[in-house]
Amino acid sequence: MTEDELRTIITRGEGEKVEFKQNFNNEAIISIGAFANHKGGILLAGICDNGQLTGVSANSETVQNWINEIGTKTEPLIIPDADEIMLDNKKVVIFTVHEFPVKPVSVKGRYYVRKRNSNHQLTVDEIVGYRMKSLNMSFDAFPVSTNYEDLDREALALFSQRIRTTGRYKPGTDLHADLIKLGFCKKGGITRAAELLFGTHHTAIHLGRFKAPSAIIDDIVIRSPLVIAVEEAMDFIKRNIALGYEFTGELQRKERWQFPLPAIREILLNALIHKDYRNPTDVIIKIFDDRIEFSNPGALFGNLTIADLQTDHYQPRHRNKLLAEAFYLMGEVEKYGTGFIRIRAWLEEYPGLHYDLVDLEDFTRLTIKEKVVEKVVEKVVEKVVENLSENQQKILDCIAANPYISAKEISCKIEISHRKTQENIKKLKDAGFLRRIGPAKGGYWKIA
Repeated sequence: MTEDELRTIITRGEGEKVEFKQNFNNEAIISIGAFANHKGGILLAGICDNGQLTGVSANSETVQNWINEIGTKTEPLIIPDADEIMLDNKKVVIFTVHEFPVKPVSVKGRYYVRKRNSNHQLTVDEIVGYRMKSLNMSFDAFPVSTNYEDLDREALALFSQRIRTTGRYKPGTDLHADLIKLGFCKKGGITRAAELLFGTHHTAIHLGRFKAPSAIIDDIVIRSPLVIAVEEAMDFIKRNIALGYEFTGELQRKERWQFPLPAIREILLNALIHKDYRNPTDVIIKIFDDRIEFSNPGALFGNLTIADLQTDHYQPRHRNKLLAEAFYLMGEVEKYGTGFIRIRAWLEEYPGLHYDLVDLEDFTRLTIKEKVVEKVVEKVVEKVVENLSENQQKILDCIAANPYISAKEISCKIEISHRKTQENIKKLKDAGFLRRIGPAKGGYWKIA
């Protein structure tokens, strides 16, 4: 590392992969262990937290002793690279730490990981998760006490029928033998994945239809085997989102749902496949007038970031490999990291929608929602704007936010009678500002 490169790092300050220490001490070793458990990083000894250069009193023998101390206090043993640089006549020791392949690394029996610009001690569950990942194992591969005979016959039959249809696996005549071959069952027992897919389990999908954050008008808790639960969840979603129709000049009308169903199904499947099943919290789906939210226990897995998922070339990571395999064999998902690419493609057909993904460390939330638009009345010809009443402007705003809104819902939102709402809608239609696409029930509004 050159002096100029070092000055640039100091100027940028501490971060996910950079830590400053005025002196070499146990806290410095903890940071080194945290870097090894994350994506690697560098520790600069001789720099205060605020970036002030103080330097350290150390010769080559001292630095070698520090490296030996790191090795004796870490398990597995960590040996970082160490460089010494003189900067403004003060010595800075640079420890470069690479991500360790077998995690987690402990420091004096405790485990830490780098998060943003600080070190966090791992919980027992997190330690187990790191260990399973290092051993190329997933939580859903562990055996459970349930027997194959206890599994749901309908769920097994559905799985068998689907894999025969897709052709992604050539089954034999004995489904149990196929499940053993695929890793879902073990001789004498089954895995957690098989219990989740085909059996009785303690996880659930909790869905609700909301008119406001605290006003629930319909809800359901689904605890079926996951291969069946997907269909039950999709049925509830379709009952609680709007359905319109488009007429494209052909004899048949074309259905158009409020949200693209293929994208909704993909998000639902991703929630079930990537959920952290050690967490007892349900997958929660909330449906509002203008959005649908999927909240899922478990942070993004395998160092994936939101920025990665916004590209077309991210590397897929599977928290539950057997669940991913099952839904792949059924033709429900791909295993090539194309889920978010396809979601974006489906949303291109709905220019009024976009998605928002948030990673909140112990769970993720994905929302498909209508884009915030400027007041629609600003888009009409200026010379006729003054001819619109305040209520007519409000009606256009409501429709811009939700093209599937009913006249009754509009009257409630803008607090005028249903008759007055209908009268104003007719005036807007007659003036050419508004037209109805499809029938009164099932259609939607389009602002001219």
